[in-house]
Amino acid sequence: MNTKITPLGENVLIKPVEVATKTESGIFIPDSVSAEKPQQGTVEAVGDSEKIGVKKGQVVIYKKFGGEEIKVGDDEFVVVKLDEIIAVIG
Repeated sequence: MNTKITPLGENVLIKPVEVATKTESGIFIPDSVSAEKPQQGTVEAVGDSEKIGVKKGQVVIYKKFGGEEIKVGDDEFVVVKLDEIIAVIG
């Protein structure tokens, strides 16, 4: 990531997991089938609130319709409020 993005308050910047476009056996998955967006990703940055309990690098699951999608260059991110994160994986 070339540009540094720092969320404010109780916001968390998440890089969603990549959606598979091909199966392990080489079959391409059409967009109409894989239209559902992922609900998990890696924490890239956290806001300055002391309430935030996640750290950079953790993989989290967030609410289905949570957050704001943003694009910086070729990178896509989701900025979610702390209460939209429902689990930490691992």
